[in-house]
Amino acid sequence: MFELNLLCPENVVEIVGEAVMELGAVSVSVEDADAGTDAERALFGEPNMPIEHTAWAHSRLNALFSDEASAREALSILALQDFFEGCRAVGVTAVPEQDWVRITQSQFAPVPVTDSFFIVPTWCEPPPAAKQIIRLDPGLAFGTGTHPTTFMCLKWIASQAQQGLALGRTLDYGCGSGILAIAAKKYGASSACGVDIDPAAVTASQENAQANNTELSLGLPDLAKGSYDTVLANILASPLKVLAPLLCGHVASGGHLVLAGILERQTDELKAAYAPYVKLEVADTMDGWVLMVA
Repeated sequence: MFELNLLCPENVVEIVGEAVMELGAVSVSVEDADAGTDAERALFGEPNMPIEHTAWAHSRLNALFSDEASAREALSILALQDFFEGCRAVGVTAVPEQDWVRITQSQFAPVPVTDSFFIVPTWCEPPPAAKQIIRLDPGLAFGTGTHPTTFMCLKWIASQAQQGLALGRTLDYGCGSGILAIAAKKYGASSACGVDIDPAAVTASQENAQANNTELSLGLPDLAKGSYDTVLANILASPLKVLAPLLCGHVASGGHLVLAGILERQTDELKAAYAPYVKLEVADTMDGWVLMVA
């Protein structure tokens, strides 16, 4: 395999990516060419919201080809196109045969949520300090503990136990991988229900619950019935606003509502959406995201 590496300005990344695929690339990936420098920046987006940036100002496009001749031919054709102006070829390099599974696994290590609570991939040994662990492998469903929104929810769950506060009957709305429901059960929830609109997420949650010897009630959203002492929803701001009456309707009197997937700039929007039902407050912040509770 050979990789063609290109540097492209933001406005042509999409068309150059499409072009190299048409020219026979096996795969194309795009990364921030400024990664690791002061100019590095994160890109955010969510459904039904305008996209501010479709790529980085300086993007590195990596196209994988089955042989060197194909990669160089693609480059020669690209160089003749008007849209390639402003782009620069870094080169064509051979990609050695490697154990990609092992290399991929080596990128993941146990994630410390607290000093004693860790998210541990199945191929890793738990750290000596771990008193509580969740076994979870990176997969198709959202929620492996590494994203700030998931991390803050996990930290909140652990903090409740540390303060001697009961989670009681718990609902994880939009459960993804099931990680929050699993954590709640491990930290003393009397029962934990996880629901998601995606059947694949429900399946992933079932598998993860089994891997952690944790009993959960899992299914599509209509599985959620009645009131819960703790309602967790780590989704995104737009659906959270739409779901305000439904989620608040599931919170028992004196219970907790915990929301994540919210950018700092969206805090006031969420407060306004939930004002008719509860008073939301920011409980934690991390890397531009906030955790809101009521």
